[in-house]
Amino acid sequence: MAARDFYRDLGVPRTASPEEIQRAYRKLARTSHPDLNKNPGAEERFKDISEAYDVLSDPAKRRRYDAFGPEWRSVPEDVDPEAWKRAQGRATAGAGAGAGWRGGRAGRGAGGQGQGFRYTTGAGGDVDFEDLFGGMFGGGGARWGPVPGADQEAEITLTVADAYRGGRRTITVRGPDGPRTIEVNIPPGVTDGQRIRLAGQGGAGGEGGRAGDLYLVVRIDDPRYRVEGRDVHVPLPLAPWEAALGATVAVDTPGGEAKLKVPPGTSTGRRLRLRGRGLPNPKGKPGDLYAEARIVVPRRPSEEERRLFERLAAVSAFNPRDPSP
Repeated sequence: MAARDFYRDLGVPRTASPEEIQRAYRKLARTSHPDLNKNPGAEERFKDISEAYDVLSDPAKRRRYDAFGPEWRSVPEDVDPEAWKRAQGRATAGAGAGAGWRGGRAGRGAGGQGQGFRYTTGAGGDVDFEDLFGGMFGGGGARWGPVPGADQEAEITLTVADAYRGGRRTITVRGPDGPRTIEVNIPPGVTDGQRIRLAGQGGAGGEGGRAGDLYLVVRIDDPRYRVEGRDVHVPLPLAPWEAALGATVAVDTPGGEAKLKVPPGTSTGRRLRLRGRGLPNPKGKPGDLYAEARIVVPRRPSEEERRLFERLAAVSAFNPRDPSP
């Protein structure tokens, strides 16, 4: 199977800026998320683009990926990229249709002293991996050294109130060794799509290598609100007389109840803003809350209400279907 190309997964060139990588990921995540896309293979596609974004959005990981390609996780930190490329070139020089790694370890030299991987070329010869990389690893055998664990990703679903306040949460993460429970500290003001890094909570390392990190992708799902970035939208039901005459009404916000002044002549669809009452921003300006007016009439008007509406209909010249202002 051909090695995956993270740039191709996201559909961006290798020269893409961090902003271009983020835009590409968001676009693909919306179309490939298994909760939204029920096509076969959508879940695997979403995992692929998430892994690609995890690597390419991290400057340090991206540099190593650009330098070492698909083997970037396994190459020790102190390996020089140019030496790696030269060694790769020597290993593949002259390789034909029968090239491939020989399984297991082979003794080196007539006495079998030393242990090294060998690469079999199409010409029938062997290239000693220790000879190629011995200088890079300090000699004394081709020892890879500690192998860091893989980073992992999981989703965490929050209500708008959870995202507003933050706090401790207990989540269950499923991994190759079965489910495990983790205590997570959610910072106040997280936004939909934000990634929370849990250092050392990812895959286990090999040969004494450090564990990978776990990244929690925040998903905000709340039937009461709609969230755009840090701005929060909430429907605002109004009686006809409140909309026509104006009123001061109570509005539920993520931070608690607030009073909102409704101007006279408010129609359905008008957005009324409460500055700074959206999601908080630990590093800057908080979001706003937008209350969207929806005029609601009595479902079963009383006899008196019906007479008043009939009287209004008789005396009013207002035509809501008239296109003129």
